[in-house]
Amino acid sequence: MTEGNFVDYVKLHVSSGKGGKGSIHLHREKYITKGGPDGGDGGRGGHVIVRANEQLWTLYSFKFKRHFAAAHGGDGSKNRSSGAQGEDLYIDVPVGTVVKNSETDAVLFEITAAGQQEILAEGGLGGRGNWHFKSATRQTPRYAQPGREGVELSITLELKVLADVGLVGFPNAGKSTLLSALTAAKPKIADYEFTTLKPNLGIVEYRDFRSFVMADIPGIIEGAAEGKGLGHYFLRHIERNSILLYLIPADTPDVKKAFDILQKELIKYNPELLDKDYMVVLSKADLLDEELLEEYTKEMNTIFKEIPHLIISSATQFHLMELKDLLWNQLNP
Repeated sequence: MTEGNFVDYVKLHVSSGKGGKGSIHLHREKYITKGGPDGGDGGRGGHVIVRANEQLWTLYSFKFKRHFAAAHGGDGSKNRSSGAQGEDLYIDVPVGTVVKNSETDAVLFEITAAGQQEILAEGGLGGRGNWHFKSATRQTPRYAQPGREGVELSITLELKVLADVGLVGFPNAGKSTLLSALTAAKPKIADYEFTTLKPNLGIVEYRDFRSFVMADIPGIIEGAAEGKGLGHYFLRHIERNSILLYLIPADTPDVKKAFDILQKELIKYNPELLDKDYMVVLSKADLLDEELLEEYTKEMNTIFKEIPHLIISSATQFHLMELKDLLWNQLNP
């Protein structure tokens, strides 16, 4: 998936269908010239329904279409015949989509499971036909109800990437390079900050034809929880990953400080992220000679004694199979 095709934030305007009009009709046959009222009810307008689609990974399908309207209900007719219901309109979105009211920014619901469906805008009720209004004192009512208007709504769709492993690190920490080395994904890679502006997903092939999904997400900086840098744009994608993989490059002056900053930003954004499983990886080991590699190994064993950790190099494939093993075991305890 190319970066240009990954769309994770769109605004849409939706409207449900208007209910059909009730019918004003008096029963007439060859030998019945003054029959009673028999106007039927109008049909309900179509609902707008948001539906989970497991085949979708992005909101790209909304890039060129932003207005959606369900069908109107049919009008009632004679012989108490009800009008046809307006056809419901289904809006398919990926699992992990948050639906908000654009005007109030309130979360309406989240699509978190395959097959989930939520009514976003209910269709208007059909009007009642004139036969409903017959009474002892009003034998031939010549009025019926109009259908109710549908609902118009401006909404925002936000996609939170759903992946098994989410890469967490500062800009230029080697996340895109690692994703490229482990998967068939082709993220943009360059030696400057914020090369990755949108999440990239890749499938990591494991032993015995098993696999898991890894997400390379825009780099975090200190102050991201307050919106600095790519701020909330980055952080919302972290919430839906099963495991967080902290990636710290070997040329970082203080590994412990770097890890603490990354973890602090996540917790400030959402304290529940502290409950996620995670591991720490020192990347770019190809920059180290044997002596430095030994020193860093001792340092990692001391700092992250109780935390799964590893030193890797995406460029030379150093310890990448061991990394897959560790991740798989954490995903499948």
